[in-house]
Amino acid sequence: MAEVKKSLNFIEQIIEEDLKNDYSREELKFRFPPEPNGYLHIGHASSICLNFGLGERYNAPVNLRFDDTNPTKEEQEYVDAIKEDVLWLGYKWENECYASDYFQQLYDWSVVMIKNGQAYVDSQTSVEIAEQKGTPTTVGKNSPYRDRSVEENLDLFEKMKNGETVEGAHVLRAKIDMASTNMLMRDPIMYRSLHKKHHRTGENWKIYPMYDWAHGESDFIESISHSFCTLEFVMHRELYNWFLEKIDTQAKLKPKQREFARRNLSHTVVSKRKLLQLVEKGIVNSWNDPRMPTISGLRRRGYTPSSIRKFADTIGIAKRENIIDVSLLEFCIREDLNKHAPRVMGVLDPVKLVITNYEDGKEELLETENNPEDESAGTREIPFSKELYIEREDFKEEANRKFFRLTLGKEVRLKSAYIIKGESVVKDAEGNITEIHCTYDPKSKSGSGSEESLRKVKGTLHWVSAKHALKAEIRLYDRLFTVEAPDADKEKDYLDFINPDSLTTITGYVEPSLRNASVSDKFQFQRIGYFCVDKDSAVEKLIFNRTVTLKDSWTKKD
Repeated sequence: MAEVKKSLNFIEQIIEEDLKNDYSREELKFRFPPEPNGYLHIGHASSICLNFGLGERYNAPVNLRFDDTNPTKEEQEYVDAIKEDVLWLGYKWENECYASDYFQQLYDWSVVMIKNGQAYVDSQTSVEIAEQKGTPTTVGKNSPYRDRSVEENLDLFEKMKNGETVEGAHVLRAKIDMASTNMLMRDPIMYRSLHKKHHRTGENWKIYPMYDWAHGESDFIESISHSFCTLEFVMHRELYNWFLEKIDTQAKLKPKQREFARRNLSHTVVSKRKLLQLVEKGIVNSWNDPRMPTISGLRRRGYTPSSIRKFADTIGIAKRENIIDVSLLEFCIREDLNKHAPRVMGVLDPVKLVITNYEDGKEELLETENNPEDESAGTREIPFSKELYIEREDFKEEANRKFFRLTLGKEVRLKSAYIIKGESVVKDAEGNITEIHCTYDPKSKSGSGSEESLRKVKGTLHWVSAKHALKAEIRLYDRLFTVEAPDADKEKDYLDFINPDSLTTITGYVEPSLRNASVSDKFQFQRIGYFCVDKDSAVEKLIFNRTVTLKDSWTKKD
């Protein structure tokens, strides 16, 4: 059967066209340029997969470059977290770079531009500069400092660099066109003065380059062939190219900026500012809280690198922004864990089940498969005894014909064990069931091959042996917001849509094979969902995070 060839997305089509006209394969080079001012989220994961995926497709190097031009917001903690996330997703960068590596070169180029009459020092306030910018329908006004002499501009710019001027008193602006229809071309700011300590350069610099000035020039220095940005940078492309023309008119090949659409995820927010608010207000516990859309949060919740890469590949690259339903991300992790996660038994809302005709003190080990989707996963033994725990919702004293779980007078099978029949219940003073009494058929043992074992019953329940089960803290995570687009309503605060049930913590019981489970180990709790071991877990206090339910429980809600 012929292999189906996957069609190219529009980014790949651009590269293929450039290979025909401008570039050789050896000249292809990409980059992923995060700002280290927060933790990466699922949107960044798509960008990581795009750029590093192109590197794999074209056997081209990909740089990891930190756009560290704002010392007021950037920290080494974020740098370390970003590197961990990229590596965890399965990618390796060619070079680890920083925009701060190029501060001297950027400064030297700025001096040349001043000498060429292409940049000037403006001493107006930020309010005055904004007012003079004009509007999309009215032209801007020239700054009164636009025609400063080259000598005065050079002197002021050097004093700014040395910290000899008051912080914020001056900026360096490119001299372009205050009447341009693209407002970004109306003498954009190249440098602002900030007397702040930088996480890498310390206090060496008192001025810092703006994104538009540093970004394209960093691409140029690193010989990046294609610089992929999200759609909000479409209007920046003209300025990107203008700066490149000013620093080198002789280069045969210059980086090309091209844009793609953000893919927003439903039932969450991805603004770093809003994510920081969630942390600071205590709505979530940290950047890696399993409810957060951060890569570290998804990792802690139990998502796998392959599931996130599959998600990025499935949604693809587009030219129009839209909201991707989080159920697609959940589908990707279910599909992955269904293939690879060992099956275990855990009871989250336990009620005691007593097998009255099972011998007192008797125990036996029963064999059960680890993963029916993977024969190579083998089997394990689980202990069985007279007293078990089952889920409270798996029993009703009286039930209709559509209830296929345990009820009085009817039979069900205990997973990998025996067929049992409900006989009676014990209740407390408030009428709550505290014990269910049943009988079992000793000849109906699963896998024994006996006639009784082959008898068909309509329900199969999971269980744990009360004597052997391990108590565990179970954290049931759900979607953080109750609506698809919490920050789309301009009349309401996005925090108004916080889901009060995004985390429920309960105590359950799990089978003893999980005693030595390691942090991040993943399991399917049979009939319930997929869970992983939290980083706070210990042998004496097991903690499991619910990654996702077995089925999409939100479909009916929505």
